[in-house]
Amino acid sequence: MPTYHFIGIKGTGMSSLAQILHDSGETVQGSDIEKHIFTEDALRDKDITVLPFDESNITEGLTIIAGNAFNDEHEEIVKAKELGLEFYRYHEFLGEWLKKYTSVAVTGAHGKTSTTGLLAHTLKQNIPTSYLIGDGTGNGHPESEYFIFEACEYRRHFLAYEPDYAIMTNIDFDHPDYFRSVEDVFDAFQSMALKVKKGIIACGDDEYLQQIQAKVPVVYYGFSEGNDFQAKDIGESAEGTTFDVYVRSTYYETFTIPTYGNHSVLNALSVIALMQYESFTAKQISHLKTFPGVKRRFTETEWKNGQILIDDYAHHPKEIEATIDSAKKKYPDKDIVAVFQPHTFTRTKQFLDEFAQSLSSADHIYLCDIFASAREKSGVFKIQDLQEKIDGSELLLEGETDILKQHQNSVILFMGAGDIQKYEEEFKQLA
Repeated sequence: MPTYHFIGIKGTGMSSLAQILHDSGETVQGSDIEKHIFTEDALRDKDITVLPFDESNITEGLTIIAGNAFNDEHEEIVKAKELGLEFYRYHEFLGEWLKKYTSVAVTGAHGKTSTTGLLAHTLKQNIPTSYLIGDGTGNGHPESEYFIFEACEYRRHFLAYEPDYAIMTNIDFDHPDYFRSVEDVFDAFQSMALKVKKGIIACGDDEYLQQIQAKVPVVYYGFSEGNDFQAKDIGESAEGTTFDVYVRSTYYETFTIPTYGNHSVLNALSVIALMQYESFTAKQISHLKTFPGVKRRFTETEWKNGQILIDDYAHHPKEIEATIDSAKKKYPDKDIVAVFQPHTFTRTKQFLDEFAQSLSSADHIYLCDIFASAREKSGVFKIQDLQEKIDGSELLLEGETDILKQHQNSVILFMGAGDIQKYEEEFKQLA
């Protein structure tokens, strides 16, 4: 029986996959940087060994799974290839693993993680389910029929998969360090659609997804007339959002979700469509209302002086817009304070005007230094370039978060895909 060694085990997808293999009875270990990352907590809770990067970690007999953030010059990858070990990239191994199940790939420019989490939660209330969520959560079950997983479009990695079903939430231009245009992104999704074996659940309100061609049935969901699954009569309350669902213009059921914003309704509608297509009853689907959420997606902390602190992964203008919208709908009587850390220089430069527009819907705006990724260490673009686009915005440096104390009875949104959490933790330590 092999020992699986994960190079970059703290990555969100890598951590999830490592947990799935562990839960399935496999022997798992991994390596990564020594800095604490939130994804490692679940690994340590399961007693999965996490080592600092070192070529000495790579020994005979290991099967290697390497994270996509690390190139072939990484010391452990070099050693693995020198030894001739069995070697997979993350997406390659996942593509093989999911063949054991009825698989559902959840993909899209935005909403993948929340939708994957919502589908996994709702299914597992009814039947054993394995799932891989892009917030670092993974769960394997020996009796699983379904395998729910988040499928990322970056570098067309999702073309390694041949899922039974795909949920496609939207198509939008992102990852400008790889994709050339939104048409290039569409081309990737079109290629992915042709790999799906049973059916596609796609948002019919998305102009690009309306053009998707497939060899399998495409079921559309959304707010517009003409969708196979349509949400109507949406209302918000302290418990969340309630809406009616119509299936091909016929009333089906009323559902409640504990989240806010039109994007949350669309995420839930995709889950309803998939499960109804797979013959689950409305009662079984109604477990949507007990969804606890996923990590770093509108994660709330009630704080002092009427403040609500929210940690969110939003790092694209559309995601920022959705997060601010959710906060306004849930807390209509509070000011919204946006604390934003851009992720990668190329994305910040590409979407400069769009970031400025989406952030401007907040009442107060603070900008943190740009966070570089593992594949993009530096750039000539600076956070001041974004600040100049947003009237009244301020720069927020480490050690200066006490300025946020002035915003009493407010919602403070800490948004970004880097290490924005350190600003929230610093602020909490000031109490």
